[in-house]
Amino acid sequence: MVGGTGTMTKDIQHDTPKELGLNERLGLLALMDEEMRAASPHTPQGADLFDNLWDLVTITVSGSRINRLKPEDTQNGFRVFEISAEGGEILGRLNMLYLKKPIPCYYLVYVEVAAPFRRKGLGNRIIRHFGDFLASKSAVGILDNIIPEDEPTYDIYEKQDWRPLDSIVENSIADPHENYMIFIPPSLEGKEIKKPVLQLLHHLKRKRTVIDIRDNDSMVQRTLAEFKTLYQTLLTYFAAEVKKGKSSAFMRFMFTRFVTKFIAFRRRIGDLLGYTGGESTEQITLLPRIAALPVKSYAPREWAKKTSIAFGDTALLSRLPEALQAEPARLIESLPNYHRPNFTAWLQERGKSYSDTLTIGDLMDLGFDPTRLKEITIDDEAFIFERVQARQLSELQKKNDLLDRIASEMTLAKTRNASLKTNPIVLAIQDRGNAYVLRRKVHGIHWEEALEQLQSHPLLQEMNASTGLDKVVLATVREANEKIADHIGVEKGMILDQLATFVSWDLHNNQPRVIIDFGMYYLEAVWMA
Repeated sequence: MVGGTGTMTKDIQHDTPKELGLNERLGLLALMDEEMRAASPHTPQGADLFDNLWDLVTITVSGSRINRLKPEDTQNGFRVFEISAEGGEILGRLNMLYLKKPIPCYYLVYVEVAAPFRRKGLGNRIIRHFGDFLASKSAVGILDNIIPEDEPTYDIYEKQDWRPLDSIVENSIADPHENYMIFIPPSLEGKEIKKPVLQLLHHLKRKRTVIDIRDNDSMVQRTLAEFKTLYQTLLTYFAAEVKKGKSSAFMRFMFTRFVTKFIAFRRRIGDLLGYTGGESTEQITLLPRIAALPVKSYAPREWAKKTSIAFGDTALLSRLPEALQAEPARLIESLPNYHRPNFTAWLQERGKSYSDTLTIGDLMDLGFDPTRLKEITIDDEAFIFERVQARQLSELQKKNDLLDRIASEMTLAKTRNASLKTNPIVLAIQDRGNAYVLRRKVHGIHWEEALEQLQSHPLLQEMNASTGLDKVVLATVREANEKIADHIGVEKGMILDQLATFVSWDLHNNQPRVIIDFGMYYLEAVWMA
């Protein structure tokens, strides 16, 4: 288990990365941006990681085998197939749930193949093996095909003799968003199975919440195990530097990436259906010498490709400081951190200032990365730079298109009397393995942080108790998303997933910006970004 100093002392005795296995090397590469890796795969730091790597992946896939785990070896009622390499590395999994009545059935919960091993036929192999398994058990298989229709792998199940469930039960599936498919073993072909299959489907829908809870629990356990392994791998790879008490820019960058990914995971699992923290993230603690490392959020110079303007108002680039135009990542990262309320409160509690250098341990303590948002003034106008992963740029561009449509078609729209506005990206710059997107600074904060402040900040709790502003915020945000979804003609969930909502807030005094009208409270504005 990660965290005990005694175990770590032993782990950092290795002086070279030569002992790292394939999965460990791939884990380290996963911390690097794809663009950065493509830029210079043979830098001194990364040579040992890249040497013959993709040949090893191919060899590993060709020598892999599928293992059926015994039911007593699985957890949460799932039964599992695993694709494993000769060396024991797990390349992929198929999770299923067994239903005995009214006829034997295995519900396929999910299939996953580790990213480096995709598009090499492993998914097809494990689905084919699953079909053989179902035939040997004389059991039907049911799954909900969630692969988007425009994905190349959408028809992977149809190619393996799965068919739409509607072909058996006709129009008995009410929800158009469900895409259930069925595998019928040879022993049941030609037999009347409509009634038992409908009963199975009803049972699955009734148990879907329980299945998702079990799936979430398994995912958390598996992901935490992967994070612990990756942390051990980092300690092994940088053993010489850790032992000497020194740290290169590359080492600081890799540990920073690890921690930012981990705290993002730690935040997300709190929203998982049924997750109660049974598998504690506190299992992962940092060695003091690692926790004390200064945050390094952008790649060393030798990894960098040429700076590029991804999209946006290129004329705005000329208004930026010349030094920033020359070295965007370095200059942007040196800008002041955005004064969000949660960060301000943390600094005050610890007697720190905004100018103090943050450490990797500080990020673990905070639970978020305050260095991701930077403040800058351009021609007397306030802006915010946000650091994002370079691979997110195409998705952000689509969001910008959606924001443009909202701005042009819903110009005078209001939500519970609050003005409905947009805050699109005006410029996106790619540099040092990151992308930096520029937005105008608005007098608002994310709605979830607003709720947190109203419900937990000592000076705001009393105000909230008498005014119910948290309910106002929640109702306003909900109505904004519903109005946009109705106007655009999409599901409300799509707007929630794609856009972030900010509510009017006085950042200087840390209180909501509201209008009081005949005893009614409503927000000044809501921004979609």
